[in-house]
Amino acid sequence: MDFRIMGLDAPLFNTLQHMMDASDHEADKSFNAPTRTYVRDAKAMASTPADVKEYPNSYAFIIDMPGLKSGDIKVQVEDDNVLVISGERKRGEEKEGAKYVRMERRVGKFMRKFVLPENANTDAISAVCQDGVLTVTVEKLPPPEPKKPKTIEVKIA
Repeated sequence: MDFRIMGLDAPLFNTLQHMMDASDHEADKSFNAPTRTYVRDAKAMASTPADVKEYPNSYAFIIDMPGLKSGDIKVQVEDDNVLVISGERKRGEEKEGAKYVRMERRVGKFMRKFVLPENANTDAISAVCQDGVLTVTVEKLPPPEPKKPKTIEVKIA
């Protein structure tokens, strides 16, 4: 509402107008701003490259995980069709008197989400981490049997 239109141009009304305009802009910013969780998850996903292969009977999701133990990696299925691979890489213990000259290896949380195809068997998923490479295998469901035509007997009236 603009108080000046109504002929109310006093300093008090100008201040009220300014406050109302400011609150509208702040509401727009907070409404459109991504949440911290979204930003954190987006960063974790962007920094976790993966290869996806399709075989005749399965799908394979391959992610490099050097130096991680099985307890640091979590493989889950959400909403019956979303494969989630997540975990955290922690910085090693620092020895007294040592300081970093350069730090390039990534530490922190990582995550990837993959929407599984309709023919993925979410009850037949296995995960193996060997030589720093995680391979998650999702078996395929067998193809549906072709439907035989239904024969309907024609009655003579």
